[in-house]
Amino acid sequence: MICGSMKPRCFLYLLLAALPLLAQRPAPKGLTPKLVQELVLTNHILAGNGVLDAYGHVSVRDDRNPNHYLLARHMPAGLVTADDIIEYDFDSNAVGAAASTGYTERFIHGGIYKARPDVMAVVHFHAPEVIPFSVTAVPLLPIYHMAAFLGEGVPVFEIRKAGGVTDMLIRNTALGQALAAALGNKPAALLRGHGAVVVAPSLHVVAGRAYYMTLNARIQAQAMQLSGGKVTYLEQEEARKAAPQDGFERAWALWQHNAGAK
Repeated sequence: MICGSMKPRCFLYLLLAALPLLAQRPAPKGLTPKLVQELVLTNHILAGNGVLDAYGHVSVRDDRNPNHYLLARHMPAGLVTADDIIEYDFDSNAVGAAASTGYTERFIHGGIYKARPDVMAVVHFHAPEVIPFSVTAVPLLPIYHMAAFLGEGVPVFEIRKAGGVTDMLIRNTALGQALAAALGNKPAALLRGHGAVVVAPSLHVVAGRAYYMTLNARIQAQAMQLSGGKVTYLEQEEARKAAPQDGFERAWALWQHNAGAK
C-alpha cells in the first residue's frame, strides 16, 4: 500500500484496521487466554461505546486465583491488547511486572475485590453524564428499565471524608478500602466530582451496567429538564423485577460484533 502524501492518515487507518488482530494476541504466559481475551474485548467495547475514553479502566477477578485480579497497564482502554494485561494481588501489587506500568487508581479494584467476594468484574469510568449526580443533591435513580439495577441505590463516595483534600484520585490501599466501604453491597457508586464505579458477577454484566448507567443518567437529566424535576421513576418492585435482564447478552453480542471480534 502506497500512502504518498497521506502518510499520517494512512498510518492511523492501518492502526485502526489492526486493532482486532492485536486483540487476538496470545495471553501473557501463565494467564488464562480466554479470560484475557474477554478482558481485552471489554476494554474495546466500553471505549467504543463512550463509557471509557483515554481514562478509566476495567478489571476481572483471576479465574486461577480468586485473590488476584487482571487489569491492563496504564493506557487508553481502546488500545489494550493481551500483552498489556497485568496480574495484581488485592494490595494492587503487580505480579511479575513493574508497578510503574500500572494505573494510578488500580487500588479501586483491589479494594473492591477484597471486600466483595461476589464481585468478578469492576469498571471505573468518567462518563460526563454521571458527574452531575455526584455533585448535587439529586440522586441517580432508575428511570429506564435497562438500568433497573440502580434501584438498589447509588451511594456517593466523598473522598475528603477518607483522605482530606486530595487530587481526587484513589492512589493507595486505604482510599481503595474506603471506596469499597462506601459502595457496600451495591452494584454501583458515584465518586464526587470524579466519576463512577460499577461491579458485577461477570465482564458481560459489568459492561452492560456501566453502559446503561451512563444512558440512564443522560435520560434522567433530560426528563428533569422537560418536567421541571417531576419525573416518574421505576418503583422499587418494578426495579427488582426488571433488574435481572438477560445478563446483557444481546447487547454483548452486538458490541462484540461492532468491535470486530469473533
